[in-house]
Amino acid sequence: MQSKAASAAFCIFAARQRYHLGHPPPEEKTDVNLRIFRRTAVIVLGALTLTHCAQNPVTGDKDFVLMSEQQEIQMGAQAHQDVLKEYAALDNPALQAYVDEVGQRLAKQSHRPDLQWHFTVVDSPDVNAFALPGGYVYITRGIMAYLNSEAQLAGVVGHEIGHVTARHGVRQQSTSTAAGLGAVLGSILVPGLGNQAGATLLQTLAQSWTAGYGREHELESDRLGAQYLAKTGYNPQAMIEVIGVLKNQELFAAEQAKRDGKKPSTYHGTFDTHPSNDARLKQVVSEANKYTVANPREGRSEYLHKMAGVYFGDSPDQGVIRNNALLHEKLGLAIQFPKGWVVQNRPDRVMAVSPQGDALVELQQGPKNDNPLETLQKGLKLDTGARYDSGNLSGYPAAFAAGAQQGKPVVATAVVFNGTQYLIAGMVKDKPTYNRERTTLRGTINSFHAITPDEKLATRAYELTLVTAQPGMTFAALARQSPLGVAAENQLRLMNGLYPRGEPKPGQLLKIVQ
Repeated sequence: MQSKAASAAFCIFAARQRYHLGHPPPEEKTDVNLRIFRRTAVIVLGALTLTHCAQNPVTGDKDFVLMSEQQEIQMGAQAHQDVLKEYAALDNPALQAYVDEVGQRLAKQSHRPDLQWHFTVVDSPDVNAFALPGGYVYITRGIMAYLNSEAQLAGVVGHEIGHVTARHGVRQQSTSTAAGLGAVLGSILVPGLGNQAGATLLQTLAQSWTAGYGREHELESDRLGAQYLAKTGYNPQAMIEVIGVLKNQELFAAEQAKRDGKKPSTYHGTFDTHPSNDARLKQVVSEANKYTVANPREGRSEYLHKMAGVYFGDSPDQGVIRNNALLHEKLGLAIQFPKGWVVQNRPDRVMAVSPQGDALVELQQGPKNDNPLETLQKGLKLDTGARYDSGNLSGYPAAFAAGAQQGKPVVATAVVFNGTQYLIAGMVKDKPTYNRERTTLRGTINSFHAITPDEKLATRAYELTLVTAQPGMTFAALARQSPLGVAAENQLRLMNGLYPRGEPKPGQLLKIVQ
């Protein structure tokens, strides 16, 4: 969990500056708004006229798109800044340089070699990779933990490059813009909105870009990625290997989620929709065989050595989850979320959801002041009749609120801790659920405290370490020394490409977690 207070404060300041410097006196608003509307309409119509039949760099066909390549690059650059607010770049210069080097070599063999490409490893345990228009490609350290060679890394990166070269994001944006153009133009006539509608549209599109595309676009990216692999000296079948690895990860995650009553996470796109033996997938990948070179590069040892020391699971920067407790050494705090609930540790908040999905409790950072009562009264927007009070929580100044938001019961606390407010709120779907979870929600709020020395010992992050398999070594034996718990044996198999029943061979380099 990281603070967004600074960026929020800047946004408020910027909004005020736009109001004071950019808005005319009331008597001038009508004429100015009309001029803005006319000017914007001309720009948009010009864009439609000039770019709706742009040539696709891959197929040579005419695509329906609403932006030039330069506009695409600008949109990607803007969305890139938003992505880095949600996913911090991993603080590992050697690994960043390695991934960038692999990506740049693939990009040079792509249909858009002249783009300025950017490849970033993001500090997230999620199993994912995604791309933005204009040449921005991201891969999480979470997905990299399950890859076992440079060729497999190239498979993931090449797939994402394919999305950019085929302008999938731009084509998706154009469809969305065409459908909602009236709303975007109409919002300009509302004084004070500024670029809110455009920002909302961009935010919606960025979310869809990170979540993947439809089946046909994913297959096209597989075909293109396989070509780029072969042209760069890798075996295009690494694309099939990657899908097999990630399908196994998905099966493992589903098994664990079922055992723990949680919802499994999956990699986006074709890995959600295709099994590894999908005939169409194998067909599009096989088209790259004509580019295959003799002695293709695998790069297993190089890749594994680059992964040594990389965090596995939660990062200390966001705090770690141990037995459903958030232990955050850097912020100096701890809080126990309900046992059996699904805990999600996101960059800007930590949230726990009940097994039934009808109650949640959330922790996030608030303003840096000592007015918690004011924070709750102004920020919660509870229904009429809500109760507010001041007091202490674990010895720290705090304020409390109880009421409802659109009929849904809410309890909330703002506590001042080390110069920052922390907001803890619980919400349930109805009164019967509140009666069932009342004690649980209040117990979570009351568990907030300064981290103890014993808890600090448990915050040590898990790291990937390399070992060489000795004769007779088994994953069961490695699991007994692992901090990964009851699932350690299959987790280690999965990480080393030997799921579900494989065993290490003598001399094999293995990833373990310490």
